[in-house]
Amino acid sequence: MGATMLTITKILSVVDPTADEQPALGRAAWLAKNTGAELELLVCYYNEYLSGDRLFDSPSLEKARHEVMANQEGHLEELAEPIRATGVVVTTTAKWDHPLYEGIVRHAVAAGADIVFKDTHHHSAVERALLTNTDWNLIRTCPAPLWLVKPHDVADSPVFVAAIDPMNQHDKPAALDDEILQVSKLLGEKVGGHVHAFHSYDPRIAVATATANAYIPVSLPFDEIEQQMHEDHQKRFGEITSFHGVDDDHAHLVAGLTHEELPLIAGNLKADVVVMGAVARNRWKRLFIGATAERTLEHLPCDLLIIKPDWFKTPVEEREHEAA
Repeated sequence: MGATMLTITKILSVVDPTADEQPALGRAAWLAKNTGAELELLVCYYNEYLSGDRLFDSPSLEKARHEVMANQEGHLEELAEPIRATGVVVTTTAKWDHPLYEGIVRHAVAAGADIVFKDTHHHSAVERALLTNTDWNLIRTCPAPLWLVKPHDVADSPVFVAAIDPMNQHDKPAALDDEILQVSKLLGEKVGGHVHAFHSYDPRIAVATATANAYIPVSLPFDEIEQQMHEDHQKRFGEITSFHGVDDDHAHLVAGLTHEELPLIAGNLKADVVVMGAVARNRWKRLFIGATAERTLEHLPCDLLIIKPDWFKTPVEEREHEAA
């Protein structure tokens, strides 16, 4: 399972056993119906009071764990039945594993999931997503495309906004932009949606660079520097969008900061999903996706789909901890 998802045959939906509403499950079932993919519902559960360790594990603890997991399995089957009635093939899995994000990643890898759905909490007052620690850890470690869902309905003809970085700032590999656009187009085709491409650049960077390089106090033509920067970005952005068949009226190049401009354009276009890339520098650094994305994600008024480059390897170990 690489990050390149050019077929969707297996969808994994994480179910929150503590929640009444399951927006991610609804979204995953909708995509499964539109793609003919198999859908798996997953609960990862853990309770330290029932865990016991090798020395103190008792038959009564084991029995309690078994009952808890049987209840979880029963709950998943109840959720699965109405989806099966629509013709989707649904399987269910309840796993005893923790921390939650590691359990999800381990299962996604083992099951060969092409895409993973999970709820993210929505703060209606300011139209923000409040991403949990689990969400951030999944963004950082999940090798499969990760679709974070907010509780809202998607449009009949959903709008996907592919946020790309054709100048490869922040060491992003060029191929990731291609994957972001390919996945956006594939999904758009499957659900009868529209794909827009977005890129923003900060003109102040060009001016600052030019100023830093001016050893003699000359009068710098700032307008010309900004114009040149715009043309450079326009050229690269135009090359990649035309290569992927995105019309000019669906390609949005904006001067400004991504964390301000992307939520704005997502709102203006009534976007249903923003598709972004995440890059892990290496397994020791937590700053895989950068401060920009972190500031952007919390303010998006829609779902978010995170794509990893195909060379990405998860730092999560395949085997669960002994404590689990």
